[in-house]
Amino acid sequence: MRDIVVRSKAFLEKWSIAPQTLDMQHSCEQFLAEMERGLQSKNAGSLAMIPTFTKADNIIKAGEKVIVLDAGGTNFRTCVVSFDENMAPIIDSFHKVGMPGVKQEVSAKQFFSTLADQVEPLIDQSDRIGFCFSYAAEITEDHDGFPLVFSKEIKAPEVIGMPVGRSLLDELARRGHNVTKKRIAVLNDTVATLLAGKVATGVSPYSDYIGFILGTGTNTAYVEQNANIGKLGKTKEGSQIINVESGNFDLVPGELDRRFMDSTKQPNNYHFEKMISGAYIGAFSHVVVQQAIDEGLLSREFGLRFGKIDPLNTARMSHYLEMPHNPKYDLVSCIVNEDDAIALYMLLDAIIARAAKLTAVNLSAAVLKAGSGDNPRYPVCINADGTTFYKTENLTVYTQHYVREFLQNQHHRYVRFVKIEDSPTIGAAVAALSL
Repeated sequence: MRDIVVRSKAFLEKWSIAPQTLDMQHSCEQFLAEMERGLQSKNAGSLAMIPTFTKADNIIKAGEKVIVLDAGGTNFRTCVVSFDENMAPIIDSFHKVGMPGVKQEVSAKQFFSTLADQVEPLIDQSDRIGFCFSYAAEITEDHDGFPLVFSKEIKAPEVIGMPVGRSLLDELARRGHNVTKKRIAVLNDTVATLLAGKVATGVSPYSDYIGFILGTGTNTAYVEQNANIGKLGKTKEGSQIINVESGNFDLVPGELDRRFMDSTKQPNNYHFEKMISGAYIGAFSHVVVQQAIDEGLLSREFGLRFGKIDPLNTARMSHYLEMPHNPKYDLVSCIVNEDDAIALYMLLDAIIARAAKLTAVNLSAAVLKAGSGDNPRYPVCINADGTTFYKTENLTVYTQHYVREFLQNQHHRYVRFVKIEDSPTIGAAVAALSL
């Protein structure tokens, strides 16, 4: 075996980056314990485990229209959705504008006025509105949502703690519209992804459903029995979807992880997200590569060239693994010898493999907590969404490998991954049609 391979493996193990340094069983038990803490008490543990009061066993009628709003990232989308006889979605009147508060801070009045501007042209097409709100929000039993925090892109502090559904209807009423019959279902994009998996797979024999997003950030939703949600204060029959807010799971495997997290905004929050999501693993890889340069694993000449390129992001680290000979890629231009090329490949591949293993921990915990998927003929359907999950080299393949190895081979639980286009839109429509 080449010396550079041995040295690279030693480096990865030393800094707890090698996937084999992560004990899946132990990590899954930690994840499950945090899930349980979050279900029993509000603000207990690192996982919010937000009840959504939304069921996954919705029955919807073909041909009925619903207005759908999608506030996600920096864009606000509106459309009208219905389903045909085969439950295939029909999306009409699609329109997209920038989210209020992206370019400059806005007041609550300005925020809801901008939203109402987009809803107004559709207002007469349906009395039901599905609002996919891709920010952490507390959901009420009447399906309204109170934002807990906005991402750094959105500057609308007055909106925090306001009922977004009611506030939007109030603005429409102020403009002269009769909203007495209008009903809004506010839901998280991960919850919408779960619902989209349910309706899009139709009569497929699945025992349960999970919504999973791995893009700029990450989150998970699964179905929990109401009797297990202690913080609701009273036992109810049936079940509902839980928004896990899994990106905040508190786990820091190694010293380089800690160093990286300390360099980010909110260094004590979103540890899990910072190890697997698209906004962070590229930046973390830059820290790892620089440490390898400092220790002499990568050559001095490589280090000089590396110092002249922009800080790494997830797309550019993935590009090197996809095409390690493409001279147009800046990481390829840093290579001066084959040892550097091999070491760099091993470092970046290990970061992605560990991210996949952590993703598998997350998904395995959701399946085990739900208690489903023990019959291979009726697996759990995981609707996975997000560009990072599908476009980062080997991430999907590695995730499915670790899920099979751990969840299926060790715990005898079975899953099937699906990819449903327009999941947030479809899921929001399902939620509204279920009101």
